[in-house]
Amino acid sequence: MDGPDMLQNAADMETSITKSVAKLKKSTILKPHPESCSTAITQEKLDKWRKNFYEEPKNVLAQNVCSRFDPFDVCLSRKTIESINHVFTYKVEMEGKPVTNQKNSGRCWLFAALNCIRLPFMKEYNLDEFEFSQSYLFYWDKIERCNYFLNNIVNTSRRGEKVDGRLVSFLLTDPTSDGGQWDMLVNLITKHGLMPKKSFPESFTSEASQHMNAVLRSKLREYAKVLRNLMDTNPSDEEINDKINNIMAEIYKVVGICLGIPAEKFTWEYYDKAKAYHSVGPIKPVEFYNTMVKPIFNVEDKVCLVTDPRISNPYSQAYTVDCLGNVIGGRPVLYNNQPVELLLNMVTASLKSGEAVWFGCEVSKRFAPKQGIEDLNIHDFKLVFDVDIQKTLCKADRLIYGESSMTHAMLFTAVSLDENGSPKKLRVENSWGEERGEKGYLVMTADWFKDFGFEVVVDKKFVPEDVMRVFEMDPIVLPAWDPMGTLAQ
Repeated sequence: MDGPDMLQNAADMETSITKSVAKLKKSTILKPHPESCSTAITQEKLDKWRKNFYEEPKNVLAQNVCSRFDPFDVCLSRKTIESINHVFTYKVEMEGKPVTNQKNSGRCWLFAALNCIRLPFMKEYNLDEFEFSQSYLFYWDKIERCNYFLNNIVNTSRRGEKVDGRLVSFLLTDPTSDGGQWDMLVNLITKHGLMPKKSFPESFTSEASQHMNAVLRSKLREYAKVLRNLMDTNPSDEEINDKINNIMAEIYKVVGICLGIPAEKFTWEYYDKAKAYHSVGPIKPVEFYNTMVKPIFNVEDKVCLVTDPRISNPYSQAYTVDCLGNVIGGRPVLYNNQPVELLLNMVTASLKSGEAVWFGCEVSKRFAPKQGIEDLNIHDFKLVFDVDIQKTLCKADRLIYGESSMTHAMLFTAVSLDENGSPKKLRVENSWGEERGEKGYLVMTADWFKDFGFEVVVDKKFVPEDVMRVFEMDPIVLPAWDPMGTLAQ
């Protein structure tokens, strides 16, 4: 074929392709169904809605008030506030001092756990005040979590997951969240131990982690591309390990600059309540946990019970979440799904025995933060807006439709029982400082927990044998994006 014929043939082909593409685009444009045109917002509808709005005086009053004040505060029920007090049937013998504050970080799961552990520790060593170092566990979680993410990138590549598929895309959304779960805390403590707060105090970044996380997220996504490109070359395990180790050396540097690097050994000096001087150490953090903490609070003796009422997830079944964890070689995140009433019974048994309980919930729903009240009736949205919210769907449907998930961890320290011996309300130690609630403590009704509570951690001794046997089952693996995989922050 000579030059002119070749050019003409190419031109004809280009024209044909252009027409085909145009035809394809035209056929794929989404057109509204004729019947859906009746749902279009027209001027006639706007005029009618506006007229109806201003014909109702209550709407005008609500508009005047909500334009000047927080709408949720406007909806607060004074009657409910008047009925709340901090008097309980059973209360743990002592509460932790000082009240802790996670500040601008997502470390509630660490704070709640360490608040729980410090209660028997303070009693054992006769202390007026004490805090374990939250920053110490936060440091190790950042190091371990980044390494876990990099290994997830390699493993998902081996599984044939595409980088733009739902799983890898989800993992890339937040490669280094501050939040966590109970089993992840156990991994950190059993591997790295504990420190008093004075031995590894807070830093600017531990109290405001946003910018460190921004650096880590950016680098981890960059490293994810490096690892995915490496996996395309069919590398040996040694090559993969070398690459991850080199990357982790850079991560170690970033985290150490922002949070500091914990000492390998420390000395803990303190006065007890009798003003007697004591000194412990030099001692390694793992040794400190094993010798001074574990005998009175063994994190491995505590189990996590969850309540997920979705029909797809039967009770008395073990579950885990794909790609969820923080320590390579550590224990997996394992859920034992049970009815919420059983969880409350275990909480009650623990509190009656003087043991506080770590738990996870969706803290922001039906919550008056200033007053520190979690109550289904604390807001009267219907009165102000003529519509109700947050409890119009059942708990299972809220999980299914993205309206609910576990977002925050705190500590139960007291319970009140009704005439039948069932829990009625609970006292909650939070980690937001003394400004909210009763000097940092909240009141939560049992009915509220039934709607917005998702998990509790109690000692094995309070759990019936048939429930404990569930932990021996092969867990059903939920997808990484399942709401039960949401991390407490």
